[in-house]
Amino acid sequence: MYKILTLNNISVAGLEKLPRDSYEVASEIQHPDAILLRSFKMHDMAIPDSLKAVGRAGAGVNNIPVDKMSEKGVVVFNAPGANANAVKELVIAGMLMGCRNLGPAWDFARNLEGSDEEISKAVEAGKKNFGGFELPGRTLGVVGLGAIGRYVANAAIDLGMNVIGFDPGITVEGAWQLSSEVEKAGSIDEMIGKVDFITFHVPLVEATTNMINAERLKLMKDNVVILNFARNGIVDDEAVSAAIKDGKVYAYVCDFPSNLLKNHERVITLPHLGASTVEAEDNCAMMVAQQVKDYLENGNIKNSVNFPEVKLPRSPGGHRVTIVNSNVPDMIGQISSKLATRGKNIIDMINKSRGDVAYTVIDIDKEPSDDLITELKEIDGVLSVRAI
Repeated sequence: MYKILTLNNISVAGLEKLPRDSYEVASEIQHPDAILLRSFKMHDMAIPDSLKAVGRAGAGVNNIPVDKMSEKGVVVFNAPGANANAVKELVIAGMLMGCRNLGPAWDFARNLEGSDEEISKAVEAGKKNFGGFELPGRTLGVVGLGAIGRYVANAAIDLGMNVIGFDPGITVEGAWQLSSEVEKAGSIDEMIGKVDFITFHVPLVEATTNMINAERLKLMKDNVVILNFARNGIVDDEAVSAAIKDGKVYAYVCDFPSNLLKNHERVITLPHLGASTVEAEDNCAMMVAQQVKDYLENGNIKNSVNFPEVKLPRSPGGHRVTIVNSNVPDMIGQISSKLATRGKNIIDMINKSRGDVAYTVIDIDKEPSDDLITELKEIDGVLSVRAI
């Protein structure tokens, strides 16, 4: 029986992927094999020795101490792309809200007073203050071309916009999913002087903190619309606030309210709605639950932020052992030697590494004894061993 600790409310659609005859799932549980969470901050949490996997029902993992997990041999999964459509729709909505002044216009209309005739006159007199511009022919800059960024870029092309994308880490698979009409930028600085809108779909790390700052704002077109539905801190709010007052920025739409922004002219703040749809929450939960399940039951890894992707089909009649270790020389040799000494023949195996961590899945012809598992754990550099 596997034990799963939930630190947030996880969609029932996801939890149903963990059959009750082999999984115990609860918000309070001792010695969990895995943790499922959404936004719970784990940084100050004591990590159970029993923990093997953490599943984040979403894309970002800033709330998880990933380095600490790696040191303990714990795999951290996320759900990239599961909420991509939800965020894409919000970005499109944000562009329309920004360029058509929908937030200020709504505030104006809902605060009108008097008779219907007086309101009608006020509308005709006031609507000129909220005139905007249309999307076709305008240029959108997309920073980050992962699953969400690609969805946004392709949707903008369909709306008749020009799109410039920047992502130094884009994969070949990702590039295939991107419209051929998207122009590639070699750097964010190459992009920002050409765009009428700019949107961010990157994690918050040192390199992405304050990507839009006072210096880069000077390089941008006048009346640019800035959108941030990724992470608070990617845009320097103070700098954008000043640029709005100077007439440089036309509108700023983001998912991160603050005292500076929530009542600011030409700023629309939303309460972190990026992935807040029933469909996105279900998709994220189902994806991460399936990944955790496959890891616990088979040792396979997909969509991990700290471990390599590994998939090894089960060998008929084989007994599976998985080993997490520091990525150092001669580890496979030492593991094979221990197996040979115990008379175990390797049927199939796979070994991959990522950064400082290496991961090996081995199918052997005989069931591993407790003594063998102990000997493997005692190899210098081995972080964890499991017989599945």
